[in-house]
Amino acid sequence: MINPLNAAAAYATTAAKTTGPGLSARDGASFGDVLEQAAKESIGTLKKSEDMSALASVGKADLNDVVQAVTNAEVTLQTVTAVRDKVLNAYQEILRMPM
Repeated sequence: MINPLNAAAAYATTAAKTTGPGLSARDGASFGDVLEQAAKESIGTLKKSEDMSALASVGKADLNDVVQAVTNAEVTLQTVTAVRDKVLNAYQEILRMPM
């Protein structure tokens, strides 16, 4: 199975080595940096949901906060899954291109 992080790392490595006419230095965050930041934020959201669920199980959290955290985690997981699927489909399309 193709690992999305390895695919993103390979893309970032190739993009960093690419030089030639029409290519200029890039300013700002790279694709890999943006992807890494998004992954960290997603993990943070999932951890917050997990913590809120644990607090609720011992009666130390408000039910509304727990429901909101779990809903945020669910939306985050759906988004991450959709992005992963798009990245893998794009990678597979690249592999099918004739050389």
